[in-house]
Amino acid sequence: MAEIKLFYQDEGRIKISRNIAILKKMPITSFLWIDLNDVTDEIEEELEDFLKIYIQEEEEIEEIEISSRYIETADTLVANSNFLLEDYDKEPVSFILKNNILVTVRSCELRSFNETVKRIFANPISYPTGFHVFVALLETRVERDADLIEDLTGEITELSKTISDVDENILLEIKNKLDKTMSIRENIIDKQRVVSNMLKSEIFPNELKPKLSIIVKDINSLIEHTKFGFERLDYLQDTFLGLVNIEQNKIIKIFTVVSVIFMPPTLIASIYGMNFKHMPELDWKLGYPMSILLMVGACGFILIYFRKKKWL
Repeated sequence: MAEIKLFYQDEGRIKISRNIAILKKMPITSFLWIDLNDVTDEIEEELEDFLKIYIQEEEEIEEIEISSRYIETADTLVANSNFLLEDYDKEPVSFILKNNILVTVRSCELRSFNETVKRIFANPISYPTGFHVFVALLETRVERDADLIEDLTGEITELSKTISDVDENILLEIKNKLDKTMSIRENIIDKQRVVSNMLKSEIFPNELKPKLSIIVKDINSLIEHTKFGFERLDYLQDTFLGLVNIEQNKIIKIFTVVSVIFMPPTLIASIYGMNFKHMPELDWKLGYPMSILLMVGACGFILIYFRKKKWL
């Protein structure tokens, strides 16, 4: 749903408006955050003219090159980053910081944004500028990524309990968990690049850089946690493939034993199935029962021998 939210300070309180016309009614210095959620081109153009900024197109926001994902001029910071949705799809978000105002551009609802709004209204005095809002958004996003990793770790633990069953669905589940872990890791590394560039920025307030340093440490710990998740999934995959090999070996072993057991009877039957005239056993009255007994005896001997060798 297309929506614009304008957060501004008024008489010591933070208020919110959904009408862009308020930009002309309130002092520009009173605005903290302008959130654009799938708005029309007309609203973007009006905002560009008023704030003297450039709002990137969707293709530019999705660009993976670092030169396009982070831009710093004399008075403006532009940072593009991906936010994960509940289904692990990526949602590109553009952050524009100018004159202590944060402008965010996105195309769908994001849980991190809603939680940040709650934080702002719960403690408005802690958010005097758009830079403070930006840091809060990053903190909320990192916390959300940590929750995703925790949930995924629980799923991996539950999956490990079913690994004793050889089922192809388990292998598909392992692949699914690997894809999710990869998405989270890419998302976290993307945040790491943004925060690292902010730390080197000359525009970003020095008073907030210690918080950015803490965010970087949190991100690094999450990266290590995803690495541990990869290792667990690799171990589960190797264990599953090992179980598959064991099951296959058991099947091959059964066929091998059956083949060996029936080799002597087959040999005996093939010998006495020959059509040569001079075979003394052909006229022997006990020839048939003796051949049967010989076949059974050969099978029994092989079974006893295999059991003694513990091959069965």
